[in-house]
Amino acid sequence: MFQPQTEAALSDFIQSANAPLSIKGGGTREYAHVSGDIVDMSGMSGITLYEPGALTVVAKAGTPLKELTQALAAENQRLAFEPMDHRTLLGTTGEPTIGGIVAANISGPRRIAVGACRDFLLGVRFVDGAGAIIKNGGRVMKNVTGYDLVKLMAGAYGTLGVLTEVSFKVLPKVETETTLVFDGLDDATAIRAMSDALCSPYEVTGAAHDPSQGKTYLRLEGFADSVAYRARSLTQLLGRYGTAIQAQTDWDAIRDVAAFADLPGNVWRISTKPSAAPALVAQMNAKAVQYDWGGGLIWALTDDTDLRAKLGHFDGHATLVRGTAPAPRFHPQPAPLAAISAGLRRKFDPRNILNTGLMA
Repeated sequence: MFQPQTEAALSDFIQSANAPLSIKGGGTREYAHVSGDIVDMSGMSGITLYEPGALTVVAKAGTPLKELTQALAAENQRLAFEPMDHRTLLGTTGEPTIGGIVAANISGPRRIAVGACRDFLLGVRFVDGAGAIIKNGGRVMKNVTGYDLVKLMAGAYGTLGVLTEVSFKVLPKVETETTLVFDGLDDATAIRAMSDALCSPYEVTGAAHDPSQGKTYLRLEGFADSVAYRARSLTQLLGRYGTAIQAQTDWDAIRDVAAFADLPGNVWRISTKPSAAPALVAQMNAKAVQYDWGGGLIWALTDDTDLRAKLGHFDGHATLVRGTAPAPRFHPQPAPLAAISAGLRRKFDPRNILNTGLMA
C-alpha cells in the first residue's frame, strides 16, 4: 500500500507503476473485484482555503467529510447536495472523504432541488494515469473556457485520474425545515403527488415515498415564516391526495436507505423517469423498495443477481450497490457512449492502471 503525502509523490508513484492500482479514499465503498496495489489517499487531507463570504471552500481529496462539514457548520454553511453515507447500507467502516464523494458524484435527496455534487464543483486537481498533474477550473465562482474536466472527473470513480484537491461552492444552512407526510398512497398516486409538489412554486427540497410504511414525504426548507406559508399552500394544493401532517422526518435515514441496512439481499439503485417507476417496480418482485427524487430514483432490495435482465430495456440505468452478481456492477453503456468513454480512458489512463475494470 502506498499513502502519498504530496501531489508530487503521487505523480512519481503513478509514473513508476507497472501494475494496476486500486484507489482508496475512506474505505466506505469497497469494490472487491478491483485489484492492484492500494493507493490510500487519506494522507492528503486538510482544508486549504475557506472563504465563507465568497461561499467557496477548497480541500485536499483525502479530507474526511466530517471535518469539512464541521468547518462549514461553524460558519452556518453546508454542502447543499447532501452526500449519502454508504456505511449504513453497506456495513462498512472508515470515514467518507470528499475526494471519494466527488469521484462517485454522491448526492442525496436535495439533488432534485439544487443539483448534484458535480454542479457544486468549481475546480479539481488530479494526477492522471501517466503521472501528469492536471488542474482544471478554479477556486472561485466564475465562468471558464476550455474542456470542463471538473464535471468529467465527478462520477469517473478514479478511472481517469486520482483526485488530489477539490473546490466547491457552498450554501448557507437553512433556518428551519418541515416535512409534509401523506399516509396510505399507492406508488403511482404517491409519484403523482410528488410530481405535483415538485412542479409547484413552493420549493420542495425532498420528495420520497416508502411503500412499506405507506408514507410519502415532502420536505420544505428556508426561513420559518416562508416554510409555514409554503406548507399551508402545498397542503391545500395537494388536498385531493388526502390530509398531510407536518412532522420532523429523518432525512438522513432516507438518504442512506437505512431501512435496508439489516435486511439480506442485493441492493440495486435504479434511475429512471418518475412516471415509469411504478411499472418497473411491478416487474421486480422486490423484497422492499424505496423511492427518492420524486420517483426518479428507486432503491430495490431483491434476491436477483441480474435485475437488468428481468427489467429488460428501459429508459434509465440500474447499478448494483450491495451484493454480488455475474452481471456488471454498472449499467452497460450504449455503444456510442461506450466508445467515447473508452477513448477518454485511453487518453487519461493510457496504461489502464487506475481502478482497472471498475466501470467495465
